[in-house]
Amino acid sequence: MPVDASLTLLILDLVGVYFFAVSGSLLAARQRFDLVGSLLLACVAGLGGGVVRDLVLGAGPPVVFTQPLYLVPPVVAVVTVYFISASVRRYNRLLVVFDAAGLALFCVSGTLIGLNAHQHPVAAALLGVTTAVGGGLLRDVIANVTPTLFDQREFYAIPAFVGAALTVAAESAGLLQGVAAIVIAALVFGLRVAGRRLRWSIPLASRNVVD
Repeated sequence: MPVDASLTLLILDLVGVYFFAVSGSLLAARQRFDLVGSLLLACVAGLGGGVVRDLVLGAGPPVVFTQPLYLVPPVVAVVTVYFISASVRRYNRLLVVFDAAGLALFCVSGTLIGLNAHQHPVAAALLGVTTAVGGGLLRDVIANVTPTLFDQREFYAIPAFVGAALTVAAESAGLLQGVAAIVIAALVFGLRVAGRRLRWSIPLASRNVVD
């Protein structure tokens, strides 16, 4: 992989870690956790999806354990959230925005890492989705809230699938440069936020479910 491409991928990954880590710290603040709990949720949200991805690839220890640089974004995220003064309602809005940004960047970077590991395009796309939703899923489970991934009212996994598929298509066509990756991530971010605001939802597992 060219140096410029490697640098772009590293930046996408680190920025994605930061955004997801902020979402973890925001959830910790909403749940009234202390700073240790905030750091834990920040690390789980920011690094969890990448760790799962690297374990699936089986290419050695997860990158977070070999590159300490990945530990910096969660720490910065905790400090950022600590100095934010906002109501719980404001925390909810910020959480959606930062979570959407992390989702967007991770579905692109995760897919690219899968492709660079010579995975089949479909497998690479699934790795991208896993990277995108894994951290958020672990974050919500640890915080004892309904995982966003399983909430019928949340338009969550579909944007990640769209972003991963577009990343595979653009890479296969030789069109995935830095700008293209950002455009795809922006589209995923827009879909996630629009889905939340317009209340898009996925049909329930059974149409005959009774409350």
